[in-house]
Amino acid sequence: MIRFCSIECKPSVRILKYTSDAPLIIASASKLTLSSKPMDSIIEKMDKNAMSSWIKELIRRRHGSPLEHSLYSFEVTCSRVASHQIIRHRIASYTQLSQRRGDKLLRNVVVYLSKLLNKEVPSKPRKPKDYEVYVSLLNEVISKYRVISIEELVKAICKGFIIPPKACGEEEFLKNILVNLREYYSMLSKGYSFEDARFILPQAVKTRLFISMNARELIENFLPLRMCSHAQWEIRYIAWSLWQELSNIHPELFSLTGPRCVFLENNVRGTPCTLQHYLNGECEFTITRCPELVPRTGIRKCLLYASKDPWEDIT
Repeated sequence: MIRFCSIECKPSVRILKYTSDAPLIIASASKLTLSSKPMDSIIEKMDKNAMSSWIKELIRRRHGSPLEHSLYSFEVTCSRVASHQIIRHRIASYTQLSQRRGDKLLRNVVVYLSKLLNKEVPSKPRKPKDYEVYVSLLNEVISKYRVISIEELVKAICKGFIIPPKACGEEEFLKNILVNLREYYSMLSKGYSFEDARFILPQAVKTRLFISMNARELIENFLPLRMCSHAQWEIRYIAWSLWQELSNIHPELFSLTGPRCVFLENNVRGTPCTLQHYLNGECEFTITRCPELVPRTGIRKCLLYASKDPWEDIT
């Protein structure tokens, strides 16, 4: 079975910078609230076991302020659909690729298609006539739609767009993307500016965000909301990917977090459990319902669904 959607079709997350000793700082800050000792002394005497205990305790008690003494900066490549959702999280800093300067991602689609048809197109178009070449090529692709395999067509489109899992291999969806792209370059060929031509692009178009969040925003807000099965598939995939990277870097902090059901359960437990323990069924949920009103008996099933790669069963 051929998987039409390659890794390029998916959003991606890369952590670039972070507070390397965040668990130590956070645990020490938590202890500072109950100790008269100076902070440097607390940090110096904080061992791994004590650090783990203080972090578990602050998560259990929802003592969130010490979590703010950290920062994680990461790059997300996603659709404009997802980027609009992400920036609703207010306790963060954002820098986004200007859509007027992001035309290279769209040009990559046309260049890839030109190679499939053994055609030449300007790699860096600057004049209206250059864009007419793009329009001509896209017209040919649309008119000879079935000449190019669906697999190759998906590879081309994914260089500039995010494709929903259910639309991978769907000819009508892919064709509509190409029609919109043709109209975009048609406007540029007529002298429209990038800032005006972009109005015709679909929200599937790729963008890049550089984001900085502290551990509190991640643990108490972004991850619980966006890892939930009720979150839209793209931002949910981004959240789970981010959680995995964060857990690899600082498992002391992020192994204990997850969707809102996990966050709420760990607030009422004597000892918090890791997300992996909940997924494996090694920790049972005790809350009557999750915040999305899923009853206790269905929470783990819901959690397992949320953890799945939405492209996993798409061929």
